[in-house]
Amino acid sequence: MFLNKRKVIFLTSIFSLVFFLNFSYVKSQELKVVDGDTIHLDGEKIRFIGIDTPELKQTCIKDGVKKPCGATAKKILINKIGNNNIECIREGKDQYKRTLAECFVNNESLSSYLVKSGYAFAYRKYSKKFIKDEDHARTKKIGMWSMKFEYPWDYRRNN
Repeated sequence: MFLNKRKVIFLTSIFSLVFFLNFSYVKSQELKVVDGDTIHLDGEKIRFIGIDTPELKQTCIKDGVKKPCGATAKKILINKIGNNNIECIREGKDQYKRTLAECFVNNESLSSYLVKSGYAFAYRKYSKKFIKDEDHARTKKIGMWSMKFEYPWDYRRNN
């Protein structure tokens, strides 16, 4: 079929528009990891719902040596996110006006990942969702489960 000048311009315009729309859909996100269970995403404070990680200054003891388990939880989260975009399912606000959400990277729950890694706990006070992940880490002695530690909620109460 022979294309005249009008059809060529029309088709070029359509292809350019489709390319532009798809190209602009991929946007960068402004991300700051605050600690193991809190992030700032595009200016929004997000607290991962259903889990609790050690506080940044919290330590654990392995073979008589203090380990920075709070800082490690944050580092594990940073490494898991990498340069990937985060998608969050928002479920409300907490008493500190942070958004409560479950967030995902490449369709994998960051909360589940942290709990399975042994550097987060199922926050049973608020959710039962991650208990199986915690049981897995505890049984296999992964992460903090291989150390002496204080639960984050006890640490906050005592310090």
